[in-house]
Amino acid sequence: MRAVPIHTLIIILLVDQKNIGMEETLVDREGYPRADIDIYQVRTARHNIICLQNDHKSIMKEIEEALHNLHARDKDKRQRDEAEAKVEALQCNQTLPDAFAKVDAVTPGSPASMCGLQVGDEIIAFGSVNTNNFQTLQNIATVVQHSEGVSAHVKGLLLPQGKLIY
Repeated sequence: MRAVPIHTLIIILLVDQKNIGMEETLVDREGYPRADIDIYQVRTARHNIICLQNDHKSIMKEIEEALHNLHARDKDKRQRDEAEAKVEALQCNQTLPDAFAKVDAVTPGSPASMCGLQVGDEIIAFGSVNTNNFQTLQNIATVVQHSEGVSAHVKGLLLPQGKLIY
């Protein structure tokens, strides 16, 4: 059995009372209460309808305020995200330093191979050696000798993907 909403029951009650609605008069031409309807039921039904309408208005106002707050938060978040995206775009548009070496061979199983260095990669920095202070490959050999047993910081540019790796 399906439950009938209360507002439907109230409307049915008003229909049963000679189709009296919310505006029809409850007194006859002479000012006496109408004898063909149950005045108490009609007034109670009208009162309940007005209460339901007021509750509906109140709930709709709360929903409207909640929607405004939700959209304001979304707008703030979108503005923050756009600002972050602009900063990231500016960082991506920065020019990378020139490479001072290009990898032409990588021995399988070597430390270079294990950290992902590939043939064709361009080296931007190797330990303390970078484009500004690189003179010869002896600079790289010196960093390797001093880094024996510890990791050396390598910054390279993968040309095919255009990604900077550290």
